[in-house]
Amino acid sequence: MLSKRIIPCLDVRDGKLTKGIKFKGNVDIGDPVEMAEFYYQEGADELVFYDITASHEARDIMLEVVRKVAERIFMPFSVGGGLRNVEDMRAVLLAGAEKISVNSAAVKNPEIISQGAEAFGSQCVVLGMDVLKVPVTKDIPSGYEMVIHGGRKHMGIDALWWAREAERLGAGEICLNSIDADGTQEGYEMTLTELISANVSIPVIASGGAGVPDHLADVLTGGKADAALIASMTHYGNYTVAEIKEHLAGRGIKVRNYW
Repeated sequence: MLSKRIIPCLDVRDGKLTKGIKFKGNVDIGDPVEMAEFYYQEGADELVFYDITASHEARDIMLEVVRKVAERIFMPFSVGGGLRNVEDMRAVLLAGAEKISVNSAAVKNPEIISQGAEAFGSQCVVLGMDVLKVPVTKDIPSGYEMVIHGGRKHMGIDALWWAREAERLGAGEICLNSIDADGTQEGYEMTLTELISANVSIPVIASGGAGVPDHLADVLTGGKADAALIASMTHYGNYTVAEIKEHLAGRGIKVRNYW
C-alpha cells in the first residue's frame, strides 16, 4: 500500500496568502513564502501553490513568489494559475516547481495537457478540477459540472468525462476540488471524490472541506483518494501536520515521514 500524502494548499492573491469559502469572501492571512517554509518544517509531504486570480485576470503567474518559495523549501510543490502554454509551464519549472497544474486553460484548450506531458513528462502535469454539484442532465450525466476562472464560469462539461479525457491526454495526477465543500471545514465531497478516483488510474488529490483529521481519514479510505489537500484547518492553527499524520496512523492509514 502506497503512503497517503498530506498536501497544504497555498492560495495566493496579489502576492499574499488568502482563503475564502466556496471561492468567495477571500481574506488575506499571511505571507505565502513564510507559510511554505513553515509547512516544510512541519513535515508536509508536498505543497500546492495557486495564483487564484491569474486566469481570470488574463495575466502571467507571479514567478518571483515561486522562486522565493523554491529557495526556502526542499520538497515537491506544484504551481497553478494563469498557465496558458508550454512556455508558461517551462518558466514555472525553471523557477523551481516540480509540477505544474493546469485548470482553466486545459478546459479551453485540452491539448495543453498532452503538450506539457510530451515536453516534461506526465509526472509533471497535474490537472486541477473545480467542480460544482448540479442537476443531472444529458450533457452532465454524473451531476458534477466543470467550472473555470475561480468558479466564475460554468462550462457545461461533465466532470467525470473530463477526468477520463485528461488522463487519456497525459495528465499524471488530478487535484479534485469541490467548490461546494471548499473552505467549509465540514468534510470533503465524498461522492465526487470516490466517483473520480474509481474511474481513473492516475492519483487523485481530494480538495475542499477538510476541518478535522477524521475528514482526511474518511476521504483517503472511503473516498479512495491518494492524497488530501488541507488549508483552513492548519492555516489557522487548529491542527498541525504532525497531529494529522498521527491521527491517520492511528486509524491504520500509511502516511509518509511518520514515526
